[in-house]
Parts: sequence; structure tokens; C-alpha cells
Amino acid sequence: MIQINQEDNQPNIPSKKKPIYPINSDLRKYLKHWGREVNLPVHYEDLLRFTYSVPLKDKSGKDAYWETVSYDMREWDYLRDGLVKVYAIIKTEGDFTFIDHLDVARIDFCVFGNSQPFRIRIVNRFNGNYDHYYVKRADASRVYGLELEHLLSPNRIAFYSNYQTLIEEHIPGIPGDEFVKNYLNHPDTNQVRFAKEFVKFNERCFMRLLGDIRSYNFVVDITPDIENIQYRIRAIDFDQQCYEGRKNLYLPQFFKENYPFVQIVSKLLNKESIEQYQAEERTKVVFRLASSRWRIKELIDIMCQDTISTPEKIENLKTELADHFKEISFLKAKTMGQIVKIQLKQILLKKLKLVPKNKRYKH
Repeated sequence: MIQINQEDNQPNIPSKKKPIYPINSDLRKYLKHWGREVNLPVHYEDLLRFTYSVPLKDKSGKDAYWETVSYDMREWDYLRDGLVKVYAIIKTEGDFTFIDHLDVARIDFCVFGNSQPFRIRIVNRFNGNYDHYYVKRADASRVYGLELEHLLSPNRIAFYSNYQTLIEEHIPGIPGDEFVKNYLNHPDTNQVRFAKEFVKFNERCFMRLLGDIRSYNFVVDITPDIENIQYRIRAIDFDQQCYEGRKNLYLPQFFKENYPFVQIVSKLLNKESIEQYQAEERTKVVFRLASSRWRIKELIDIMCQDTISTPEKIENLKTELADHFKEISFLKAKTMGQIVKIQLKQILLKKLKLVPKNKRYKH
């Protein structure tokens, strides 16, 4: 069982700079087969041709760690047309019938992220409503993370690749760090329900080895329910999919930024409740895996042959997981993909009895 209040005397600090791993031919073939690889009218390199930038401030006047970029007029006309069409690809699978009333309101650039993303704001010129999406450097780690999120989590996510460019839809929600400041201790917040969701989110990340999920790398979606409120936590950063070499970096509970959430769990949930919610989440993942078993098998088989981390990190992680689960099969793994495969099998094996034998994902 994963203890939500487990102690560890080693600092839980992810790598400061993760390299971008290229999308190999097998992964590219997978993306084409499942409709994730499309021709894009604008690429990441096109957006780098800005002339100057201005720091962006948030509503309170603090630095938002983004810069609003500007282009010369000829460049802007080309980008504006292409970026509106990219939005149509995300939202309507390339139906350009409705793009005449859309425009690009702003382009922001973040120099701090591994993928150094551009955030595109699309506005409806008729009513002023706006939406966002992101243009990033294509990274195999991020692609694996996005696809596993789409297949194994309760969330569906739209993303597309083309050569060295990755397009991601915006995931709406309240950033986790903002939720701590403004919502967590608010009288209207149902802390018991939120604690339950944090346990399940913690379990989801660990099952598929999604790392570096600190409070600013996930959002909280709040939904009014019959007589109260339901919460769902959604990861928004996927470039640390099975890259790190320490087990605890795949458990959100161990990051100091998430300590307020861990306190709520420790205060409001007992050991039996935590185990119940963990079991619920594993059961749901088993059924998601069964319903997409061939697609997941194809993805993981490609992942098992890919290089998305360093030998040192692979060696350390498989050793820690072997010790954690008392399972020596981890020690045979030679890639991060193989570790993910064993990890899913190890955690979900007991739940597979719920799925008919002819529908199981055989490892």
C-alpha cells in the first residue's frame, strides 16, 4: 500500500533540465495510425521569429513567467492565418467553415519550461470569447505522457504532432498552487471530497510513472454536484513521463509544494479510506486498459524499445521499485518503457480478475 504520509529523508527535487527526446519512426507511425500526426500550417520554428517581447503580468501585477511576443506585419499575417487553422484542427478536425470570425488575440512565450512553449489565445471577434492552445517542441517523453493520460486517466486530451512541433489543447482548471492559496481552506470547499480525489490522483500518477507533478503542474476542476461539489485533479505537464530515477518523484504526495494537500488527507482520511480510494482508482484503470488494450499494447511495445531516460536513472528506478514491491522482475528491465510495463502489471494484476480473459492486456 502507498502511504500518503510516508516520510523520506532524501530531497524530492526533479532534474533541473530534461533533454528533449526525438520521436522515432515507430512512434511516428503510431501517431499517424491513431490520427495524432497531421499536417500543420504553422510550426514551432515559425513562432521563434518574433521581433521583441514584453513580460506578462498576472491580475495582481506579479510576473507570470510568460512574455507576450510581437512580429513584423508580414510575419504576423502569415502566422495569424495559420494559427487560426491550427485551432480548427484541434476543435473540429480541420473543418475551416467557422474560422472567419476567429482571430489571434495574443501569443505568449515561456522561456522556463523544458519545451519552451508558445501559448496562443484565439478570440471570437463576434462576442469576445477566447480560448487557448499550446505550440511546443516535439518530445517523445511528452507524447508518451499525453497518450497514457488520454488512455488510462478519466480525461480525454487533444494533441497533434508534425515533424518537430507538438500542439496541445488547453486544459482548463484552477492551478494547484492557486487552489492552495484561495480555495483549499475556503468554507465552501468540501475538503473530504478533495482529499479523496488527491489520493486517487496520486495513485494515477504512480501507476503510469508520471513525474514532477508539483502543485503548479496540475489543475483542479470544480463541478457542482447534486448537493455539493466534486473535484477532479488533472495533470497539465507531461514531459517528465518516466524520466526520473527516483520512485518518490512519481508520487505527488512527496513534493513540498503539495504538502497542504497531504495535510488535508492525513487529517480527514483514515488508513482504510485511503486503501479503498486507491483500490477504486486501480479498478477504473483496469477497465480503461481493457477497453483500449490493443492501442495501449502497441504504445507500450514502442516505448519499451525507445530511449527516453539515462541508464543511471533506469538502473536506480528499477532497483527502488523492486524493493518497494518486493518484485525482482523490475531488475530485468533495460528501458523506462519496460519499467512502465512491469509497473502497470504489478499494480493492476490483482484487479484483472474483474475483466474477462479475452479482453485482458497480456504482458
